[in-house]
Amino acid sequence: MDVKILGNRIANARKSQNMSQAQLAGLLFISPQAVGKWERGESIPDFMTIHQLADIFAVGLDYFSDSTLVERGRELPKLTDYNADGILAGKSRDVDPSTEPERTLLTDFSGSALAGTDFVGVYAPKRKFLGSDLRNADFSNADLNGSSFKGSDLSGANFKETDLRGCKFSVNNLTGTSFNKTILTDTEFYASELNKANFTESSLINVKITSTDLRKTVFENCSFKGATFKSCDMSGINLDGQIFIDVMFDRVALTGASFQGATFRNVSFRSTSTLTNRYYKTLQTIRFDGAMMDKLTFASLKGLGVDLSLVKTL
Repeated sequence: MDVKILGNRIANARKSQNMSQAQLAGLLFISPQAVGKWERGESIPDFMTIHQLADIFAVGLDYFSDSTLVERGRELPKLTDYNADGILAGKSRDVDPSTEPERTLLTDFSGSALAGTDFVGVYAPKRKFLGSDLRNADFSNADLNGSSFKGSDLSGANFKETDLRGCKFSVNNLTGTSFNKTILTDTEFYASELNKANFTESSLINVKITSTDLRKTVFENCSFKGATFKSCDMSGINLDGQIFIDVMFDRVALTGASFQGATFRNVSFRSTSTLTNRYYKTLQTIRFDGAMMDKLTFASLKGLGVDLSLVKTL
């Protein structure tokens, strides 16, 4: 096959999905420069990469040959129907991408061995990582919104400044994982190991953390808005100086927890059971010294016998 035509076909397929060279490179874990060389006819992808391109563009392998092209059972134009610029005869270069047929991108990375993989800056929304080995993978600055992680080993992974909006983490090993300045909105964590995981300068907005042991999880300079902690063990956790707005602690173990200097607005502490003497004693072990609370949160805790003598109301 003519290398120039192959490059034009890759470029045409990429542009039809309104995808940049950098975005395509991110899906293939290569540099944008490599994609540029293919499209200029300076080099060609190897056979395995051709297979990956076929998956990404949702086309058959015939798409990259001189024969009739087939996309998911639908006939496509032949390579000979394209001019030297990779444009289909009778069509202008300025075709509105929104009028092109929607194609499905490669979304499922389940069961993959990706330990230590460089995902830095990739654009990969709504991907699936089920039962994957992602130890020490670097997802920093990536866009993973709407993605699912289930039953995967993410220990030591780096999510610094990563977009994790709407992501779901279920039954994962997140030991030592970094969430430094991570975008956490509508993110869910369920029954995952967060031992020594570090949330630094992150805003947890409408985040749900359920059935998770947080005793050794580190939260530093974080704000929580609309967050829910349900059936979690947070005994001894240090949340000093952090901000809690519209937050619910639902059946959470908080023995010895510290909220010194924290700010509370409309925060609810629900019992792990009925209002027993044991529950009252548990609340009395929480440190609120120097905290600031709205009057309703203050009243609810005071009514449960919590010592708020060093707390100020907003």
